[in-house]
Amino acid sequence: MSEAPTPPPVVAAEFAAAAAHTRELPPPLAVEVAFAGRSNVGKSTLLNLLMHRQGLARTSSTPGCTRTINFFSLRTRDGSTLSFVDLPGYGFARRGKDERLAWADLAEGYLLKRSALALVIVLCDARRGLEHDDRELLKMIETAGRSGKRAPATLVVATKLDKLPLSGRKPALAALQGQGRRVFGVSASDPKSIAELWRRILGATGLTAPPPTPDRETES
Repeated sequence: MSEAPTPPPVVAAEFAAAAAHTRELPPPLAVEVAFAGRSNVGKSTLLNLLMHRQGLARTSSTPGCTRTINFFSLRTRDGSTLSFVDLPGYGFARRGKDERLAWADLAEGYLLKRSALALVIVLCDARRGLEHDDRELLKMIETAGRSGKRAPATLVVATKLDKLPLSGRKPALAALQGQGRRVFGVSASDPKSIAELWRRILGATGLTAPPPTPDRETES
């Protein structure tokens, strides 16, 4: 018999707040983990899987629908609390210049100044790798750290791994690693990859992490 997948460690999750401007950002109440990525990368789907809730993070067939920074409050089985922060997707061509600049101001204001932000997860499509916007975002965060400010940790996560044939998954992750970064791959159809991502999130934020999942195909 195959081993039953480990359920995500979250026992409670709810929408907490939304902000369209930096002045609307709620006061930080827990360690925050931000999720960033292009508009069609599957960010909302991944958030719902991590939170073990259907439809809590908005998904849409039209990329780029999220216009605000959305905050979700979570509690884990061991009693730890944290916040997931859904940043508006970037790189959607139909957005006008003014809207793209407004996104940049909002995202930068949050990413560079938020004291509670411990981890930024940058999502990329496993089939496409890190694109220009992804690399610029990572560079912005890391440059802030080099300039003397406290920079959050970063983690690159390749989504939609299940869209690739089994034979192409490891080469795709290897190609991403060739861009100079350690990358972890996830698949919406693989609960073990979600459980392993949870372990990495808890470890990176200093919260209690469950034991690692052994012998995983999507491990990088």
